[in-house]
Amino acid sequence: MYLKFLLLGCLISFQYCSFSQAKKETSSQKISTMDSSKNPVYSRNATDKVNLSEEEWKKILPSDVYYIARQKGTERPFTSPFEHSKEVGTYHCAACGNPLFQSDTKFDSGCGWPSFYQPISKTSIIYTPDNSHGMRRTEVQCGRCKAHLGHVFEDGPPPTGLRYCINGVILDFAKAKEAEKSYNEKSGKQ
Repeated sequence: MYLKFLLLGCLISFQYCSFSQAKKETSSQKISTMDSSKNPVYSRNATDKVNLSEEEWKKILPSDVYYIARQKGTERPFTSPFEHSKEVGTYHCAACGNPLFQSDTKFDSGCGWPSFYQPISKTSIIYTPDNSHGMRRTEVQCGRCKAHLGHVFEDGPPPTGLRYCINGVILDFAKAKEAEKSYNEKSGKQ
């Protein structure tokens, strides 16, 4: 009996170690998770609502994004390259491109997922009750495509006192300098 528990403990430890040793992508490597040629609804400027069938979403989203966005999944804690990122820019919905959070509202909550204290606007996020798993929580969804993002809790820092605990997989990041360069190119400024 003791040998079985020892063997089980070793297997669990090995699985954890092999997972933690996996090469992690840094936030500077992960500028954009979406290939807009495969996702016709992805736009960082559009404001129209996106209503697709689950079959359509499954065709255009990478499997990890689909799992979080459409199946209300949760990524493993402490695995997001965005959790400790200090880069300046804007976090967008990886499913549709909707701007969600500015980097200056991000903080280190220690919860294992990227955390923010305030969304970009009142319309960038939708709030829905979530009573799954025997808990009472508030789910946050993208205001444009209704993708599951994570949850909001009332234990955040001032000025809002809120903690938006967001799955990093569903975030797409645009560095501030790249966004400014793109804007200048489109408007003819140099």
